[in-house]
Amino acid sequence: MTFVRALSFATLLVLGVIALNSCGGRQAPAELHLFIWANYIDPEVYKLFEREFGVKVIEENFDSNETLRNKLQAGVTGYDIIVPSDYTVEALIRQGLLAELDLQRIPNSAHIAPRFRGLYYDPQNRYSIPYLWGTTGIGYNAQKLETPPTSWADLFEPDRLERYKNRVSMLDDPREAIGAALKYLGYSVNSTDPQQLEAAKNLLLVQKPYLARYDSETYDDFLLTGDLVVAHGWSGEFAKAHVENPNIRYVIPREGGVIWADNLAILKSSQRIDLAHTFIDFLLRPTINAKIVNFLRYPSTNEAATAHILPEIVNDPAIYPPEEILEKLEWIRDVGDARALYERVWDEIKSR
Repeated sequence: MTFVRALSFATLLVLGVIALNSCGGRQAPAELHLFIWANYIDPEVYKLFEREFGVKVIEENFDSNETLRNKLQAGVTGYDIIVPSDYTVEALIRQGLLAELDLQRIPNSAHIAPRFRGLYYDPQNRYSIPYLWGTTGIGYNAQKLETPPTSWADLFEPDRLERYKNRVSMLDDPREAIGAALKYLGYSVNSTDPQQLEAAKNLLLVQKPYLARYDSETYDDFLLTGDLVVAHGWSGEFAKAHVENPNIRYVIPREGGVIWADNLAILKSSQRIDLAHTFIDFLLRPTINAKIVNFLRYPSTNEAATAHILPEIVNDPAIYPPEEILEKLEWIRDVGDARALYERVWDEIKSR
């Protein structure tokens, strides 16, 4: 019953779009505006959606959850769908910026694996649906290192950093970079203790002279060119680099790391909420979701997509970690008013 209703709605929506496009001859297709991480979808998917629904997707990118959040809080409008990470969904819900989803219009949401339903940031999935997930750890070029990294100490202890001085990078992301320092120090990545955050800041300042850069967008490319030997980053970027050069590898440090999920959400300010539902359902189609995973090499939240994902991806423990590794991982959470403390710490690190 739910599927039939949703299908009927989608059919009417498409007919409406076609009718609008047919009036007056060659009118431009309807548009949907997506605010998403860079290089986070197979471009072919946009073409398939436009071919099927007559709707052109306009993509704009952000480089961190903080950039996304600051832009929305500043009142920027015009976006329909955004792709925030877990803790940012939590914050945006609290600020009333997200539209409530009508899951009857998104029947493919039924394919989301139980592990990714009812997560802490949106327990009833009223405002978001998990899109892709992954982990944060250390990527490296095994050909350039005598001993591969196994611990956060390989990113923070000067005697180890000396081996690859000016050829190591950290994510240009306050929660991830500060979180890694906190993890090395034995604290939670969500600490709000000023003394612990001060210790993390000092650790990052000691590390900074050894860094080539803070980088959230091109560290995988620099690993491939040899400009970097070690990089703090997201699992899928290293998995893609590994395809080009099998010496590029990825490890989750023995102390544990971060697990995250990026989500599809509709802004309350959207003027195209119906179309936004249709696009989200399209992305959750098992074959489409698998196409995205095969392109990006980030793991899927979609159980039904697994049959269409390349076996080399599904069976790669660096992409789909085993349960004993998952148990060591921590979700980044919204820290409320302590966000200002994180921002101050980050500003002090970046300005020195």
